Amino acid sequence: MRVKGKVVIITGAGSGIGRETAILFARHGAKVVVTDVDEKLGKETIDEIIKVLEQDPDCKGDAFFAKLDISNREQTKQVVQDVLTRYGEVDVLINNAGIIQDDLITKMTEEEWDRVIDIDLKGPFNCTQAVADDMIKHGNGEIINVSSIVGIYGNIGQVNYASAKAGLIGMTKTLAKELGKKGIRVNAVAPGFIATPMTARVPEKILEMMKEKTPLKRLGRPADVAYTLLFLASDEANFINGAVIPVDGGLLI
Repeated sequence: MRVKGKVVIITGAGSGIGRETAILFARHGAKVVVTDVDEKLGKETIDEIIKVLEQDPDCKGDAFFAKLDISNREQTKQVVQDVLTRYGEVDVLINNAGIIQDDLITKMTEEEWDRVIDIDLKGPFNCTQAVADDMIKHGNGEIINVSSIVGIYGNIGQVNYASAKAGLIGMTKTLAKELGKKGIRVNAVAPGFIATPMTARVPEKILEMMKEKTPLKRLGRPADVAYTLLFLASDEANFINGAVIPVDGGLLI
């Protein structure tokens, strides 16, 4: 019960890392707000959480779904207001939602650039700004950004994604300074190649190459990231602020 009773908003919780994280947090007693732009996937996550709660009613978790396009500022504000009306506060925000639209710089369209920046960088800004006042009012909170090792090292064909994820690291370190004095911790995780629907679109030979470059000789699992997020959201991490934690199996770039 590492986050028992905490109200946790998780963006992009319809699949992959987000879904795994939502289920794990519910198992540890959190009140989980599952958000995703895909209503069908989001409700499937809720169904999985309900199964977990029925198996272990003592965990006292709770969950509901809110459809959300995080690039839409007004929609983001409304979802946060709905959460405050229902639960009274927001304890944890996990900025997990993200997309990829890969291309070389000579071929990338302005639309491909703008869409990735809007979701992967502006989206976390919108969500963080929407919860900040409430967290400041209560004098505590945890904001965790899901960046990427691509934001640290770069990657061919992903100038939009790498720029957004690098920006998210800069946002994390800046907000840790701004909000730390208000009792709010801001950290990031930087996953490597994780077996999710997103990486399922990556050519198999690229994934095999990444495995070879990883000392643990495998892709990461969504649970590997979810447990790191759980630790950062828990009171056990209450002196960690402004950190960027790689979850990449020691990937050698």
